Amino acid sequence: GLVIDGRTLNIILQGGLEEKLLELTRRCRAVLCCRATPLQKSMVVKLVRRQLKVMTLSIGDGANDVSMIQAADVGIGISGQEGMQAVMASDFAISRFKHLKKLLLVHGHWCYARLAKMVIYFFYKNVCYVNLLFWYQFFCGFSGSTMVDYWQMIFFNLFFTSVPPLLFGALDKDVSAETLLRLPELYKNGQ
Repeated sequence: GLVIDGRTLNIILQGGLEEKLLELTRRCRAVLCCRATPLQKSMVVKLVRRQLKVMTLSIGDGANDVSMIQAADVGIGISGQEGMQAVMASDFAISRFKHLKKLLLVHGHWCYARLAKMVIYFFYKNVCYVNLLFWYQFFCGFSGSTMVDYWQMIFFNLFFTSVPPLLFGALDKDVSAETLLRLPELYKNGQ
């Protein structure tokens, strides 16, 4: 592991030693920045995003974490005694740090699986609809006449694009929460 304090981080960021820092952090399993200013926190997140081209997640519980949360791809705010500024600036909010594991491993897995299924669903729904219109044009001699009434087309898209996402979003759980918490490596399967 690597622990960097704010004073050292200031020397690294102002001295142009970012590349060497990133080279060192790649060899570590964990990197901890302590006593860092809000600006330093956001600069580290931006540095990691820009240089390593990875997705970043920032977690904070106070007003001093707002810039870091906003600089990350995904921000999680923890409502605490320091106020609600981090929660207001974040993408997701939790009440305690202990809920982070369930948010990432369970709800993250379910959200990823649901979104993947819905993208495939929309793709095939539109392929079927366009194929139907394409083959109808051969039947009517490419006259440009419509196959279905305007209202039928509206209801087709209404029912086939609004009802399934609501049902998938509320009911689809490919693996139980207990299994996902017991086997964290299942999170990697979707990726």
